[in-house]
Amino acid sequence: MSRRSTPPRRAHPYDDQRDSVDHVLRRLEVDVRMRLDGMLHGDYRGLVPGHGSEPGEARLYEPGDDVRRIDWNVTARLQTPHIRQSIAERELETIVGVDISASLDFGTAQCEKRDLAVAAVAALGFLTGRVGNRFGAEFIRPNGIETIPARQGRDHVLSIVRKLLTEPRAEEGRTDLVAGIAALGSAHRRRGLRVIVSDFLATDGWQHELRRLSARHETLAVEIIDPREMELPNVGHMMVVDPRSGRRRRVSTGSAQFRDRYAAAAAEQRSDIATAIRNSGTDHLVLRTDRDWLLDTVAFVAARKRRNEVRPAKVAAR
Repeated sequence: MSRRSTPPRRAHPYDDQRDSVDHVLRRLEVDVRMRLDGMLHGDYRGLVPGHGSEPGEARLYEPGDDVRRIDWNVTARLQTPHIRQSIAERELETIVGVDISASLDFGTAQCEKRDLAVAAVAALGFLTGRVGNRFGAEFIRPNGIETIPARQGRDHVLSIVRKLLTEPRAEEGRTDLVAGIAALGSAHRRRGLRVIVSDFLATDGWQHELRRLSARHETLAVEIIDPREMELPNVGHMMVVDPRSGRRRRVSTGSAQFRDRYAAAAAEQRSDIATAIRNSGTDHLVLRTDRDWLLDTVAFVAARKRRNEVRPAKVAAR
């Protein structure tokens, strides 16, 4: 199959053609370690609380808590639902699955969607790859899945980010997101943090695999969105291309009725994606190409920290 023609990339913080890959890596590391980690005040547990095997304090159940962590003995004794907290693991294995589909090679705002995928992987690698933690990756491509084993150290994180930075544009075709999510659980047996970075445009049953994954591991879904996927501008007749299949269709964006139908369908699709992620027991971080990913990440971490804060309950002695 011949390689499709693609327009030149837009300028963005991590893909200046004048910069070497090493320079881009340094800029990414500075952004994560100085700006992001600085805004988080070095809060390790805010990003990765990680449930351990050691039992901790009990606290009152709150909406949004995982019902699998209800302590039924305390609940029966006090007649109110309680959650059993666990002591966080300090040695964590983080595996990130990156959905490298053709739809990530798209962007109409500050960057392309793939650039946000690179930033998300770098942030997770640099922030979790400390105190002996291991970091690995799964590259989910249209032609298969490449596994990068989890290892310790900054150099290993840099090698994964470098590989993603230099990854060629995806050929036409669909990635198997179902198999990619399944591999995050089957190929890496040690409990830890599992992250899937995707636009989640595939509609072929990934929801079930995500539920299975979250039953064993702490899970995070990073959804990447471009504003043109949510609404169309009024620019008259326009040729649109499905990057996964290569199909083309001419549409008339001058029709307000058409734009309204498009926006309603897009909003419904994203709502279904958010519902599926929430119902699987997976945390959900949304990054957009028209927003500052650092600020969105900080807001997500702050909300997650508040939800997972240990508020010790007064439990009667056994």
